[in-house]
This record gives sequence, structure tokens and C-alpha cells, in this order.
Amino acid sequence: MDPSGDDDSQRARQVKEFDDTKSGVKGLMDRGATTIPKFFIHPPESVNRKVAVAEVPVIDLREGRRREEVVREIGEACEKWGLFQMVNHGVPNGVMERMLEGIREFHEQPREEKMKWYSRDLSQKVRFYCNGDLLVSKAASWRDSIAFEYQHGPLNPQAYPPTCREAVSEYIKQMTELRDKISELLSEALGLSSDYLAGLECMKSETLVCHYYPPCPQPELTLGTTKHSDPSALTILLQDNTGGLQVLHQNQWLHVPPLPGALLANIGDLLQLITNDKIKSVEHRVLARSNGKRVSAACFFYPSAKHRLTPYGPAKEFQSEDNPPIYRPTNINEYLSNYILKGLDGSSALPYFRI
Repeated sequence: MDPSGDDDSQRARQVKEFDDTKSGVKGLMDRGATTIPKFFIHPPESVNRKVAVAEVPVIDLREGRRREEVVREIGEACEKWGLFQMVNHGVPNGVMERMLEGIREFHEQPREEKMKWYSRDLSQKVRFYCNGDLLVSKAASWRDSIAFEYQHGPLNPQAYPPTCREAVSEYIKQMTELRDKISELLSEALGLSSDYLAGLECMKSETLVCHYYPPCPQPELTLGTTKHSDPSALTILLQDNTGGLQVLHQNQWLHVPPLPGALLANIGDLLQLITNDKIKSVEHRVLARSNGKRVSAACFFYPSAKHRLTPYGPAKEFQSEDNPPIYRPTNINEYLSNYILKGLDGSSALPYFRI
């Protein structure tokens, strides 16, 4: 008899009992938890907390700067880091503050209200959940999330929870405008015309995922978010001033301290694939903490619904005799299916598509 089978079935029961509460990790804390369930415990080597502080590139997007300078800085940041902080980006501070407050209000409302939105049905356009990969991951992350899916276009704000309806409506409009600006600058940074990435429609739709990281009674045993890279083409992150975000740079974990008023842009797997590794998606994680809560909103940009089955491979502009294609073509549906099935296990999904 295989004892590991008993362990797996016991874990499955514990996960189901937890998921059935529909209250996430905040629900555990509300019920006075002093320890974390076993399925949140990560291997010690994954929770190594000895890190340095990163000096992540900061790009000033203010009107009036020489465009060539901005383009050059973005290109260098994407090739060396895979991410950069943005200041003077055009998104009003008030919109960002209301967004963070709206996320807090949703997650801190009574369980009875929140659980109405709890779902693992990926076709549900607005859903509250704890860990998208909870049922397949080896170790869960200490966070709760609410996601807004815009794959098929804008949503009626009446479909949003009342606690964050106005905040999300304002914020997503700002994100699509900023996406268009970054798409042009990034295209130029790649040495191409400003409309190149827009023409590919590889970041035409949005998925907005709003995370809430409550205090954890045993933060040394778990993570707020496991090591991963994003499957999107591009991600724009709004975070509060709590801290905890780390990036893996030159095989070393580095803290990314929050910068007041800034937004963080990071390259996703899809753009690494399209550019044939010219720019790299960045691996990152979030630490759990014993005091204070962390709130963030990640806006992921993907191909639109009509391009979910469109093959994306290394573009000809990034190939040569000395630089043949590294990846086989794939569509975003196939890529996401592989990514979700694998779970956030600390490994990239890109190697599966290598030639």
C-alpha cells in the first residue's frame, strides 16, 4: 500500500473543507487561527527570506521628456530586468487610492457578503476565490483574490460588487489607456514601429486580479505568492506601501520596495516567446508577513477572445540565421491550460514550448 496515496487523499479532504468555507485565508484569521493548514506549508528552500534590496529601473513617463530617452530606458529595463517602475504615468493618485481602498473593503466585508461571489468557474466574469491553483498546487499561497475578466470586452459595472464598483470602473479605464501608451513605447524599444504590438493584438484584453494578503500566524512557513512568471504579454501592478514583492534577478531574490505613486510593469511569458527571448518575463513572489495586510491589483494583458486560438510564435523580426526560433507556435488557450494544470509550482511554463 502506498502511504503517499493516503497523504494525498487527506490533503484533498483538507483542501475541500477549506474551499467549502468560501471565506479564504482571511476567514481562517477571522476564526482566530494560530497555525496554518499543512497545505499552505512550503519547502524551507522556497521560503528563504535572506534577500537584498533591488534598485529596479524607474521610468519617468512625464510629458515633455525626450521620447528616445524613454524608449531606450524601457528597452534596457526589459532586456536586463523584465520589469520597471513607472512614475508620472498619467493615472491619477486618487484613482489608485480608491482602487486599493475598494479591494480592502471587498475583502474585509462580512463573509456572508463575500461568499456570494466565491467561485472556481473560470467562465464567471467576476469571482472571488483563494488560490486559482488550490486544487492542483503542491503548496497554497497565503492570499485571497477577486478577479474581473474582460476577455470578451467591457463589463457592465452592475456586475461588480457594490463595495468596489466605482473604483474598478475608474481604474480599468485608466489601465487600458496606459496599456496603449506602453504598447507603443515597448514596440519602439524593440526597434519596431510604434503600432507593432498593437497590430499583433497580443495584449488586447484585460484580466484584473485584486489580491488581499492578511497577516499570517506562521509567515516563515509559507508565501503570499509562490515563485512564478506571468503567462500574459504584459502585467501592470498597483500595490500599497506594505512591501513584500520580490523579483529573481541574476539568481538572487531582491526586494522591490513600493514607490509612492508608481505602477510596476513586468514582461509576461507571451512577450518573451514572441520576441524569441530578446526580452524576458520576470520571476517574482510575495512574502507572507505576521503583521499588517497587503493589497495589490494586477492587470494582465492577453490576446482578445477572437485571438484565443491565434498561433503566436517567435516573430520573424526576432529571428535570423544566427538566432533561429526557440519556441514552437502556441495559442493563449493552450498556454494558459498548460500553465493552470501545472500550477504555481515555482517552474516556468515556457520550457514546455521550446523546440
